[in-house]
Amino acid sequence: MCVPGCQEVVTQRLSRRNLFRGAAGMAAVAAFSSTPVAGAFAAPVSFTRVVDLTHVLDPAFPTFFGKPQLEVRKLFTFDKDGFNLNEWVVNEHTGTHLDTPFHFSKDGLSADALAIETLVVPLAVVDVSAKAAANPDYQLVAADLDAWEAANGPLPAGVALALYSGWEKKLGTDGFRNADAAGVLHFPGFHPDLAAVLARKGASGVVVDTLSLDHGASKDFAFHYKWLGSGRWGVEAAANLGALPPKGATLVVGGPKIKGASGGPSRVLALV
Repeated sequence: MCVPGCQEVVTQRLSRRNLFRGAAGMAAVAAFSSTPVAGAFAAPVSFTRVVDLTHVLDPAFPTFFGKPQLEVRKLFTFDKDGFNLNEWVVNEHTGTHLDTPFHFSKDGLSADALAIETLVVPLAVVDVSAKAAANPDYQLVAADLDAWEAANGPLPAGVALALYSGWEKKLGTDGFRNADAAGVLHFPGFHPDLAAVLARKGASGVVVDTLSLDHGASKDFAFHYKWLGSGRWGVEAAANLGALPPKGATLVVGGPKIKGASGGPSRVLALV
């Protein structure tokens, strides 16, 4: 069965001929281009459940810099004014949020300029939670990706790759930021060398359940610079990645469409 809205998607079927033609074309682009594959989400999709990958955001949500990055001001209340209306003062990079290419490049794409075809894509989830439990500074490397592909097959064109470290279980404790006595953070992330590997495979974006695409102790944010600088996006502080299968889900990133934004709090969903 499908959840509401699924039937409409399923009925918009491509012909067998066009489906194979589209798949072959996307594979060719992925093989010879270092840019994300636009329109990678071309085949019909059916799903039976929707998993919310978005944490509830409030002023107390932990941040990379340690200080609150959201303030909610009540401008109107129902009891007094007959309606509710709040004003937000928010840092672009707080809560479950989108990192755009502009975040770590001089003239990369901002949130309003991202192609929507790259924000609705197949999702692959690599579970390194056991390794992260043993080593909070663990970085996802090519060998992890090789093991995933050996078990699940090649990454699909336009994929978003998610790093599941189990870090969301620490939310609400000091262990989420995991700062040491010197203020250095310790949590997993993507190894900088993986950026080129994923680019060659035609990936559109990456997702992590921690506060940064780079591991917490990084001093140079090398993965950010390499990945976002190549024209691709990332999602940080995702929720519920552990509820997803390794492959088969479709990611929907509802990022902000604010002119010139380097990112912003987003509603991120997985169709399973």
